[in-house]
Amino acid sequence: MGARLGIIRAVGRGVLRYSQQVNVTSRRKKRHIEVCLEEPVEYELLTTGFERWRLPYRALPEADLNAVDLSVELLGRRLRAPLLIGAMTGGSELSARINRNLAEAAQRCAVGLMLGSQRVMIERPEVTPSFRVREVAPDILLLGNLGLVQLLLGYGVEEMRQAVEAVGADALALHANPLQEALQEGGDTNFSGALARLSELLPRLPFPVLLKEVGHGLSARVAREAAAAGVAALDLAGAGGTSWAKVEQYARWGEVRHPQLAEWGIPTAEALRSVASAGLGLPLIASGGIRSGVDVAKAVALGASACAVARPLLAPAIESADAVVEALERLIFELRVAAFCCGVQDLSELARVDPEAVPS
Repeated sequence: MGARLGIIRAVGRGVLRYSQQVNVTSRRKKRHIEVCLEEPVEYELLTTGFERWRLPYRALPEADLNAVDLSVELLGRRLRAPLLIGAMTGGSELSARINRNLAEAAQRCAVGLMLGSQRVMIERPEVTPSFRVREVAPDILLLGNLGLVQLLLGYGVEEMRQAVEAVGADALALHANPLQEALQEGGDTNFSGALARLSELLPRLPFPVLLKEVGHGLSARVAREAAAAGVAALDLAGAGGTSWAKVEQYARWGEVRHPQLAEWGIPTAEALRSVASAGLGLPLIASGGIRSGVDVAKAVALGASACAVARPLLAPAIESADAVVEALERLIFELRVAAFCCGVQDLSELARVDPEAVPS
């Protein structure tokens, strides 16, 4: 009887620890939203680098603005424009509202959507509805999302399939975020064996997997290693927009205690040029500080298949789907005008435009 009671108590302690860990994850997700809305989390010293490139302006474009075709195929879905709504959140009532508004806007604008990290969904199945958006977005490119480091902590094919199948996603993004994890209280910081784990798991999955950073950039070396492991696409997520090293410091301490770590990363344009030059033959998504349609046009000209935008859409998503649509349509209009004034009629032509380096 005593042994049985000891086992029951041990199991109870394990359940309590698990419950506490899950609650910490949920609270952290809410805190991230607050920080991104209220604190200066943008890079201050590093820029995206897009300002160092200029699109060639043509006064006689030999093109029709209304006929410019911005559509592109990405991971098996056709997009009206080369845009994805980047990963943001999930797991709470507010997250459900945000995700639903983002998804409805993505459907109306015919662009893609990447969900926020679904770890909380795997560990707390009851929050799965906060990630389910197919009801309002049946036709969009939808990407699930898990942390790469979770594959080293017990996640495998089952959890990856669950992240995709439970929400009707087309593909899965795995985010690599070592700097963010290093600054997060209780962060998961052992990435040893990540490439071997990718090589083991990816061939066993029936859907494409994308590797992404979270705002500190992917190098050409990492891109080559990931391609060899079998990823289907790369989201470079460079420096110049939101610094998640800043977000985590505000969330943990209420201030930035390590400013040099908060300003560290590969600028988005630099990461894009470097990885594009590697000639991997994979779709490249440029994200990290994309703030205008001109940025998108420059990214396409520098080798991107599409761009992702996240934080600028967070406040609109809390407001309404209409507010998100308005922000997306502004980007699409600016991209269309930029392509027109470069004298091109579609994205394949824009991809062949040679941007000019701005004299320093």
